[in-house]
Amino acid sequence: MHIVACVKQTPKSDNVKIDPATGCLIRSGAASAMNPFDEYALEEAVMLKEQLGGKVSVITMGPPQAEAVLRDSIARGADTVYQLGDMAFAGSDTWSTSYALSKGIEKINEIEPVDLIICGKQTNDSDTGHIGPQVSAWMKWPNAAFVKKVVSVNEKSITVERLTEDGSEILELPFPCVLSVVKDINSPRVRSVKGRIAAKRAEVTKWTADDVAADKNKLGMKNCPTRVVKSFVPKREVCSACVEGATAKEKAAKLVEILKENKYI
Repeated sequence: MHIVACVKQTPKSDNVKIDPATGCLIRSGAASAMNPFDEYALEEAVMLKEQLGGKVSVITMGPPQAEAVLRDSIARGADTVYQLGDMAFAGSDTWSTSYALSKGIEKINEIEPVDLIICGKQTNDSDTGHIGPQVSAWMKWPNAAFVKKVVSVNEKSITVERLTEDGSEILELPFPCVLSVVKDINSPRVRSVKGRIAAKRAEVTKWTADDVAADKNKLGMKNCPTRVVKSFVPKREVCSACVEGATAKEKAAKLVEILKENKYI
C-alpha cells in the first residue's frame, strides 16, 4: 500500500502572533513545528504501513524552512518526502493550496500509484478543515472527514468510523481515497534515535509549480477566490460582580434579577 500524508509547518500553538498593523500572522522568526493535527495523520499512515506493508510518502507546500517538517516526518517513520516550494504558491488560500497539493500528489502517483491520502482534520493557524475534502475534490477521489478510527482494510477498500454531529457512522471507501483524521485516532510516537539519524540523511525532493504542471492562474494570493480581510487576537475581558445579601435566599433572588435584566433568563 502506498500512502501519502499531507503535512504543514505552522507556528507553535503558544507562539502565534499577529501584526497589529496588517492583521497577518507573523511567521518570520517565529518558532514552528509540524501542525499538531498532521502528527496524527502521519502516525496513522505509518501504522497502516507497519500493519499492511508498503510505503509512506509525505508532501508539504511551503518556504525553504518547511523542509524541517519533512525531515521530522522521516524521523517519525515516513519513507520519502516531497516539498512544493515556489513563489507562485505564496499567499495561497485553501482552494489554491489544495490544488497545488493535488498536483504534487498526481506526480507522486505517476512515480508509484497512490492508494490512500491522509490529512489532519485542520491546521492550527487557520482552522478551516478544508484541505482534505478539497484535495479529494481536485483528485476526484472519495473522501471521509473527521475520521476517528480505521475499522478494517482489504485489498479494495478501507472501512472507517467518522464523527458526526449526532455521534458517529461507519463508511467503506474504495481505493484510492482521502481521509481527514481527528486526534482520537491514535497517539503519535516518540521519534527514535534511528529515525533522527535517517532524517538527517534523507533526500528531500523539491518541486516548483512547473515541475508538477500546475496552472499558475490557480495559485497565489492574486488568484485566490477568498481573502483574509482581518486577523486579530480576541481581547479577554474579565468582568465580575459580587451579589450582596443578608441570606442565601436574598442573594439568589438578586442574582435572578440581574440575570433577567441582562436577558440571560
